[in-house]
Amino acid sequence: MSIEIEILNGDASWPVAKPLFDVVWPKAEVEKLPWSHVRWAHADLRVLVETAEGDLACHVGIYTRMAKWNNRPMNIGGIGGVATHPGHRRHGYASVALNAAIQTLRDREDVQFAVLFCEPHNEAFYEARGWHRFIGEVWCEQPEGRVRFETMAPFTFDLKRGAGGGILDLCGLPW
Repeated sequence: MSIEIEILNGDASWPVAKPLFDVVWPKAEVEKLPWSHVRWAHADLRVLVETAEGDLACHVGIYTRMAKWNNRPMNIGGIGGVATHPGHRRHGYASVALNAAIQTLRDREDVQFAVLFCEPHNEAFYEARGWHRFIGEVWCEQPEGRVRFETMAPFTFDLKRGAGGGILDLCGLPW
């Protein structure tokens, strides 16, 4: 398998990623999902995986921010917008992209742990790759103000430290 992996600026690379999002999450389908009302943060960086033929096979968004875990300010990382083109699923592209994203976060000395939010049908995928369910409360910002985020299950990945539970305030929009 020959692939190309790029890690690009989030805003600048959105035009490349958007067509994949439109295929994976068509607007008519998204409107039926329990998270259709959520306002999401924009990725700081994007991992884009292309096939040998130059097709965009997979996307993973990378986020970093100062948050609060158990009322202690710290930099955390985030993974979001994990999307694999239906024609390229089950070829390992998501694992490759996820590994590149984790390595990018690991390379930052200030990022303590990573967080992602997951639908039930994807939980086993992330657990098999070292993610752990976060037991506790997650708070975030939405247009109506600060809210408890319960739309999807939170998972964490240990980088410098583990964060298995407690109260996590994202101090901004979820990803």
